[in-house]
Amino acid sequence: MKELWELFVAFLIPGIVGYGGGPASIPLVEHEVVKNYEFMTTNEFGEVLALANALPGPIATKMAGYIGYEVAGTLGSTIALFATVVPSLLAMIFLLGILTKYKDSPKVKRITIYVRPIIAVLMGYLTFQFFDSSVESAGWTQTVLLVIVSLILLERFKVHPAWVVAGSLVYGAVILS
Repeated sequence: MKELWELFVAFLIPGIVGYGGGPASIPLVEHEVVKNYEFMTTNEFGEVLALANALPGPIATKMAGYIGYEVAGTLGSTIALFATVVPSLLAMIFLLGILTKYKDSPKVKRITIYVRPIIAVLMGYLTFQFFDSSVESAGWTQTVLLVIVSLILLERFKVHPAWVVAGSLVYGAVILS
C-alpha cells in the first residue's frame, strides 16, 4: 500500500508543477522516481525515457504507465497514470473559462516566455546527468560516438528523433551489452 501511495505522489507532483507539458515534467519525474523514492537508477530511467521517446503519444503518460507497472504491476500502472493525468484534467475543467477569456493577454504570453528558459535549463541538466551516466557505464569513446552520430543524423540528414533513439537502443543492445 505504501508503494502505491508513493507512486501516486511521485507522479502527482510533476503533474501539478510540470508547466509546459511532458518534456517539462521529465526532470521532475526523474527527481521523484530516481532520487526521492529510488524506484529505479538513473540508467534505468534513461532507458525508460528513450523507450517512451521512441513510441507515439504523450511522454509523461507512457513513462507513468511503464514505471508504475515495474513498481507495482497493473494497479501501480493505473495509479501512476491517474496521478499524471488528473492535475491537467482538473485544471482544464476548472480553468477553461479563464483560459478562454485571457488567452490573448500580454501578461499570459509574457509568463510563457519567462518559463521557457527554465524548462531549457532543466532539460539541459537532465541531459548532462544522462551524459555523465553514459560515460560511467559505456565509457567516453562509446558515449562521444553516439553523441556525434546522433547529432549528424538529426541535423545533417534530418532523421526523425524517434529513429535516432531506436537506433541508439539497438546499438546499445547489440554492441554495448
